[in-house]
Amino acid sequence: MTKLKHFDVLKIKHFVIFITFLYCISCQNNTELLTKIEGKQIVIDSTDAIVDSIASFILPYHTHVEEVLDSALAYAPWDITKTDGPYNTTAGNLMADIILEQAAPLFKSRTGKNLDFVLLNHGGIRSSITKGKVSARTAFEVMPFENNIAVVELRGKSVKDMLNYLIRSKRAHPVAGIQLVLNKDDSIKSLKIRGEPFDEDKNYYVATSDYLVSGGDDMMFFKDALEVTDIDYKIRSAMIDYFTKVDTLSPKVDLRYYKVE
Repeated sequence: MTKLKHFDVLKIKHFVIFITFLYCISCQNNTELLTKIEGKQIVIDSTDAIVDSIASFILPYHTHVEEVLDSALAYAPWDITKTDGPYNTTAGNLMADIILEQAAPLFKSRTGKNLDFVLLNHGGIRSSITKGKVSARTAFEVMPFENNIAVVELRGKSVKDMLNYLIRSKRAHPVAGIQLVLNKDDSIKSLKIRGEPFDEDKNYYVATSDYLVSGGDDMMFFKDALEVTDIDYKIRSAMIDYFTKVDTLSPKVDLRYYKVE
């Protein structure tokens, strides 16, 4: 009788194990594996017919964006270009001055340090500002890139490398906060930063674009940066903020960078 009961218990155990196994099998998800992707290129251009329902849906938003972009923010009493001076230009001076004015308080509030000067690149200015209304669209035309303002800490030696780059390039790269005077033979006659004589033993804080920090336009001296601070502020946004708070733009070619004749 004892053997029979033991046999029955074993049968029950085996039955339970079998049922449990079947349950587990039935609960498994069927995993489908991606084996192939097929696609084709669909060219979309001006020859495609406009879908009226989509165009009607988009129109109010498009109209609003156009109105915002074209709303007058400031006024330019004359054309502002990057070709009206050999060493500094109205467009370059405006851009550099905007960065100095808009970035300095942000950098100060975040780091407690003072911004010394600005260096941008001549090629980064993509359009002139024509006489008349200045709008947000103007900023997009002049600066179509998504470049952020970055502040770089440079040793005095690296600043000298920067000056040599400016002299060799013979282009009106925008600067602000410095006064660089060259002799007839392109040697440096004088250099002041924030109104003080240049000190090669001092470190300086230079505002520029994140593109140039990475060595863009062959500005390799930025590779020697002691520290780089991205202030999360686009150059274009700084322009729009500046346009919003001023009435009239009046940049001039001046004596911030020139050669003694």
